[in-house]
Amino acid sequence: MAQSDSFDTFIRIERPVRSAIIGLGRVYDLNIRAYVDNRDAEVVAIVDPSDLRRAQRQVQWPHARAFVSVDELIASNTEIDAAELLLPTTLNEELVMACLAQGWHVNLQKPFANDLESAMTMADEAHRRGLQLRVMENYLFYEPLIKLKQTIDSGELGPISGYHMKMVASGRGGWDVPGDSYEWRFQQARDGRGQLLFDDGWHKLSTALWLFGPVKEVRAWIGSTEVVPGIEVDAPTTMTWEHENGVRGVWDITLAVDMYLRSDYYTNDERWEVTGRRGFARVNRCTGRGIQEPSFEIYLDGEMRSFHALDDDWASCFRDSGRHWLRALRNGIGPLMWSADQALDVLRFALAAYESSANGGIGVNPNSRAPRNG
Repeated sequence: MAQSDSFDTFIRIERPVRSAIIGLGRVYDLNIRAYVDNRDAEVVAIVDPSDLRRAQRQVQWPHARAFVSVDELIASNTEIDAAELLLPTTLNEELVMACLAQGWHVNLQKPFANDLESAMTMADEAHRRGLQLRVMENYLFYEPLIKLKQTIDSGELGPISGYHMKMVASGRGGWDVPGDSYEWRFQQARDGRGQLLFDDGWHKLSTALWLFGPVKEVRAWIGSTEVVPGIEVDAPTTMTWEHENGVRGVWDITLAVDMYLRSDYYTNDERWEVTGRRGFARVNRCTGRGIQEPSFEIYLDGEMRSFHALDDDWASCFRDSGRHWLRALRNGIGPLMWSADQALDVLRFALAAYESSANGGIGVNPNSRAPRNG
């Protein structure tokens, strides 16, 4: 993926980044870890329509001003350098454009947008104003996955023969998620943007591009399972693709509604395995605690090496990704992981899967897609 962060004309922030946290729901508990005890940031505002959530989060940031809406925040003339947007995808364009118009840098949750036209509108506006627009990708900061990438890049496995990813979505276990956090995702699913492939799956597609570069062809078969009357989940689903370097990947998405999964967070059981000519390396878990083995292992020359001391707490990658963003604003050094332009590649990847599935699993080149999603 091309590095397209616009730091060449960027004026770095010479003080702690004055930040507004917009959206105080479930994902707040993960993203806010980047700001706690961080000298690179000062939380000056929190924004959410819920009186209860504002009151709860105000305890953590007693000196921050609390607002019901972004409009109210803007009207207050609070001095802000950057906005942390923790919002449903359907609200991204409207509020990103409002923040950019104020001259604020923006750290945005995935997915970038539901279609290319919306994403390109935001990306173009950030470029026009000389501001940083980032679509945060925390998986790139998960230490076992970092170890996987280092192993691949070192050549230790030999030339890569192929790789696969597996995700099992479970219906039992994990933390409590407020109903309104799922409500917009169910609406997304009804509008053709599934919770497993498009929303959570954004992370998996990101790791594929990060590990092996641009994709030239995607084939997908997207299934559907009704979990409660009127609510369907996009599984079973299978995706295959070929990178421009010839490496092929496979991703299996399975739904196990009645399976209990130990997790401090969401109930996703995720795995990555990369095979080279000399051996293989695998990441055994991420969000949940399914396989109770070391989170990273390498098999070479008949021996399995296990890594027990990696930081495999999923929340840590949110902390480290957020700190990376704040350091970039302070020192003017990228890459953002992901810049808006790089996030467009992830979006094209996902949309190519939908196009392939809708046409019987035909091969689709993600880069051949027109700006507007058909």
